[in-house]
Amino acid sequence: MAVYTQVSAEKAQALLRLYDVGSLVSLKGIAEGVENSNFLLETTQARFILTLYENRVDPDDLPYFHRLLAHLHEARCPVPRFIEDRKGQWLQDVAGRKACLIEFLPGISVSEPTEARAAAVGMALGQMHNALKSFTEIKPNPLGQASWRSLFGKCDAVATEQFQPGLSSRIERELDWLDANWPTDLPAVASHTDLFPDNVLFNGDRVGGLIDFYFACTELRAYDLAVTHAAWSFSNDGGSCNTEVGKALLDGYASCGELLAEERHALPVLARGASLRFLLTRLYDWINTPADAMVTRKDPLAFLKRLEYYSGVEGLGLFL
Repeated sequence: MAVYTQVSAEKAQALLRLYDVGSLVSLKGIAEGVENSNFLLETTQARFILTLYENRVDPDDLPYFHRLLAHLHEARCPVPRFIEDRKGQWLQDVAGRKACLIEFLPGISVSEPTEARAAAVGMALGQMHNALKSFTEIKPNPLGQASWRSLFGKCDAVATEQFQPGLSSRIERELDWLDANWPTDLPAVASHTDLFPDNVLFNGDRVGGLIDFYFACTELRAYDLAVTHAAWSFSNDGGSCNTEVGKALLDGYASCGELLAEERHALPVLARGASLRFLLTRLYDWINTPADAMVTRKDPLAFLKRLEYYSGVEGLGLFL
């Protein structure tokens, strides 16, 4: 979440007149995240998230996200609902952007995961994958492995100049290695692909909400697990790995159905790919975030450290 486009109280009030959700009490921008403009909107009846969709989210993809979350909600997975207005419309226009009013789920996101919470997240991810086996829509991953070389071409110049000597060469070598080793015949399912701690809400040690599905797509389910492992098992700067948290995450996932042997064997490769994906998108966002945006830019090198860890002997041992 972030704020790129400001919304006035008058525009928020005009939006709320379409709904039966009460009148505006407060509107506050949310700085976390990088994708869309998000606001905590409180009315006389309830709290909501107001999301304005920015450049990386294609408005044509929004019906897919709507149907995906409706499917998960029907399966009793803890996900937010899109709120419909009096005419049954859930997609609106606000401040020149497509926008949605979304159910607010109570809970807190954590910055230092515990084993208990990691196990709960792994279980929630496994339950979500099981529920989505019956969701048959296909949406290719626009940030999947086939896109990484092109994405690198858009930020190659700054990798070495602004961040670390030799970084461009290191990325090139990794791209070549992943091209040669990437698995293609593993089970795929609709996946979150961005299940970081700030996209999970907890009530105690229980998962109360999985949010921010705007990277959702059809992807290898083991890749979705690898992304989640990279997100939860390391310190924020990527400098240290908590192997017990990572094991708890994997055990939680396995409690919903064991991975195939070939999926578990591929996890080290998929984790390297996940690390490269976020290294590249953070590089891209670093140089393309508007100076006046209310957003916290994230350090790309935190995922270079993860990549190096997963590439070593220690990283291989995480998935045995």
